[in-house]
Amino acid sequence: MRIVADRARCEGLGMCEAMAPDFFEVGDDGTVTVLDEIPGEEHRSAVLAAVDACPVLALSLDG
Repeated sequence: MRIVADRARCEGLGMCEAMAPDFFEVGDDGTVTVLDEIPGEEHRSAVLAAVDACPVLALSLDG
């Protein structure tokens, strides 16, 4: 699985960071940075919860 972030769509609300801080960080510029684009399968539920929590649909999973 690979995390895909649409930084142009991101509004910096931080739901992803709150749900999975090991994988997402909202910077001072107000957009998300993916800290680990290819997390291990054991992290799928946490990453999926963070992706699903994004209110502007800026995150997705590939694979």
